[in-house]
Amino acid sequence: MQRVRPPVVIRLARLGDTVLLQPLLRRLHRRHREPCVLVALGDYARGLYEGHPDVARVIALRTQSGPLWLSPDRLRATRVLHELRDSPFYVCQNEPRFSTKVRPMLRLAGVPRDHCRFIGEMPTVAGEHEIDWLLRLGDCAPPAFPGARDTGVEEELTPVPEFPLADTHRIECLDWLGRRGWLGRPLVLLQPSNRRTMRWNGVRDAADDDKAWPAERWGALARAIAAQMPEARIVLCGARAERRHVEAIRAGAACPQLVSACGELPLARMKALLELAHSMVSVDTGPAHLAAAMGCPLVVLFGARWPSQWAPRGGRGSPVTVLGGLPDLSRVDALSVESVSSAWTSLARQLAAAAAVGSSPRTVRRL
Repeated sequence: MQRVRPPVVIRLARLGDTVLLQPLLRRLHRRHREPCVLVALGDYARGLYEGHPDVARVIALRTQSGPLWLSPDRLRATRVLHELRDSPFYVCQNEPRFSTKVRPMLRLAGVPRDHCRFIGEMPTVAGEHEIDWLLRLGDCAPPAFPGARDTGVEEELTPVPEFPLADTHRIECLDWLGRRGWLGRPLVLLQPSNRRTMRWNGVRDAADDDKAWPAERWGALARAIAAQMPEARIVLCGARAERRHVEAIRAGAACPQLVSACGELPLARMKALLELAHSMVSVDTGPAHLAAAMGCPLVVLFGARWPSQWAPRGGRGSPVTVLGGLPDLSRVDALSVESVSSAWTSLARQLAAAAAVGSSPRTVRRL
């Protein structure tokens, strides 16, 4: 009888892509009867998956830059892959990074070709969501593991990412909210920045960023939300590097309810905050995917990407409203304040109606 070996999943990507990976990890855990070993990029990979029931171990690379022989980080990971070379490998890395970053690691680790399945081998399907593409990869076991092909896995109607949250993280978040004086108030989160917002020397020019929504529109949106929910705190979110950009939005908004948590949201606290927040308005970026996964009702603004492929999928019955995106719009700044405010108002009414009848149906709408 073949010994059960943990599946190895490789995906060197940003936060949003790493969130979208979770349904595949769940599927492979069930099929191979062992939690996965995940090779991923950045501290957020550990923050998302350490202690997750579908992941036995996280090998988090600090960077994928430079050649393999000059990267101690990747060489250490390669030694671990050598120890796991008899496992099934699912490589979720497309070109060009597969050839330049992942393939050299697999070769040096001595991973047999028939132990691997590669996302580049999966033909794309028009209109298919990224999660469903990944799951099709998971349904094709490597040739050396035919027994994993048909294990009677119960299919999910609409697979969504799921991330358990420890009570200690909930308590820490409540303590932080208490220190800020926000405890007990409805919290509406705004995520104005994405990873392309900031250059090394400041904010990227808006004309060079299809996901940028002008600062004055974020301020106008905050005032519209405050007028409808005056008891709320409207919280600007962002990484430490985005603080100047976020502070400029707050300072120019003329909205006392608008506050900033920029640089104060490590991943565990962010997950807890998303779990209890009233709602979030975000550009298409990693925190939006995490918000949907944590059940935070969401309005997400798309630029030059297809929502059919990249829209966040909401878990726990949470609604997700998508604005913009291809083929209709290719820039977020084509969206008016009125359209975004109207979408948030509609979302708030939906939440209030669901709360009144004690239910919370999950809906995904495209406006």
